[in-house]
Amino acid sequence: MMCEAMNDLDFGVDDPRAEDVRQLLDVHLAYSYEFSPPEHVHALDIDGLLDPAVTFFSARRDGVLLAVGALKRLDESHVELKSMHTAEQTRRQGVGQAMLDHLLAIARARGYERVSLETGTMEVYAAARAMYAKAGFTGCEPFAEYTDNPYSTCMTIRL
Repeated sequence: MMCEAMNDLDFGVDDPRAEDVRQLLDVHLAYSYEFSPPEHVHALDIDGLLDPAVTFFSARRDGVLLAVGALKRLDESHVELKSMHTAEQTRRQGVGQAMLDHLLAIARARGYERVSLETGTMEVYAAARAMYAKAGFTGCEPFAEYTDNPYSTCMTIRL
C-alpha cells in the first residue's frame, strides 16, 4: 500500500496524554534509548510535547492510532520535526510518509520557510533517513541544541 491509498487516514492535533498515544510514545522512547546513548536521545517526553512551541499530531484509521509526529517552532521561519513514530504493524505501508507529508503541509500553511530534524545515524534509522531524503531533506549542520557527534545526523528542507 502506497501513500495514494492513505486517504483513509484521519490526521489531527492530538493530546500526548491520551492512553493510546502514551503507549505509542513509550514505544518511541524505548526504541530511542535502545539504540542511542542516553545523552544522545532527543525524543520528547509527554511534558516536552505539551510545550506551547510544540503542536502534536496523530494519524488514525477507524479510530486506531497508527502514527504520531510533532512540529516544534524554533523561530518565525524555522520549525523542527519531532516525535515521528509509526506503529510497528503499519511500517512500510506509507503511513510514516503520509504523516511526514501532513506535517510538511502544515508547516507550509503556517508560513515556515524551513523544516529541520535530528535522527540517529545507526542502521535502525536508515529507513527514516531514506524517507526524509526522498522527501527532499538534505544533511545540514547541527541546529538548536544539537551537537556534531557520531550518533546524530541533522537534515533540513526549504519549503
